[in-house]
Amino acid sequence: MGESVDGERESRRAELGRTLRFLREKAGKTLAQLSAETSYDKSYLFRLEKGERLSKRTVMEDLDSYYECGDLLVRLWRDARKEVIKDKYKAFMELEATARIMWLFQLRVPGILQTEDYARTVLSGLSGAQTTAGNSDEIEEQVAARMGRQELLHRQSAPNIRVILDEGALRRAVPDKKVWTDQLSHLVEAAELPNIALQVLPYAAGVHDLMDSHLWLFWQRTGDAVAYAEGNGIGELIDDPDRVLKFRLSYDLVRDAALTPVESMAFIKRLLEECTS
Repeated sequence: MGESVDGERESRRAELGRTLRFLREKAGKTLAQLSAETSYDKSYLFRLEKGERLSKRTVMEDLDSYYECGDLLVRLWRDARKEVIKDKYKAFMELEATARIMWLFQLRVPGILQTEDYARTVLSGLSGAQTTAGNSDEIEEQVAARMGRQELLHRQSAPNIRVILDEGALRRAVPDKKVWTDQLSHLVEAAELPNIALQVLPYAAGVHDLMDSHLWLFWQRTGDAVAYAEGNGIGELIDDPDRVLKFRLSYDLVRDAALTPVESMAFIKRLLEECTS
């Protein structure tokens, strides 16, 4: 249970920080000693304990092992990272985390298939505004939250996922060539997972119903479908059966026009060869 301050519950991040400090002091370690024994920077560990930063999952795994406390810190980290996500996306995140089947049509590489460096590049807006000292911490927290979402790909009850990528998502490279080639390679590797099917919708397919928006279709254990459509920074969660069915039919038409998974992998590998030649 989190402590209350002036009648308000402390943040999950503060609760995680308080737990980190408790475990360190219980172990009889100073921050300097902890830094030396874990190879994490002292100031970084201090900010984690103060609740000023959200780490990556791997840091919490390392500290769970160091303190021999099972998965306590990872569990607290999962709760803390939810606070990084904007309120309007929380319902979407809950659907994504619990879906048994997910179908996506995307105009860009979706978050669950992004590499860490690619996510950082996109979130920092290197195509426009540069990362500054004032927003770097916020960006790193968003990167950590996005990477945390990818746990669902590898869990025991991983959902079945079909992703259709518009060709533009694969033609719009980021400035750093290595970041981009690593991202393309990651897509190829992801498509080899047994629960993921990846297809490319080529420009030659022409106009279609979904060309102006991203679409997610979720099926939960109950079998009920829910749609989430996003465009121009505005997202809408849709559970009306008639509207969901309309999106389902649009998705079917796009899938019929897309390259097969085998053809799609060949397409991405050709782009990868072009980038590395």
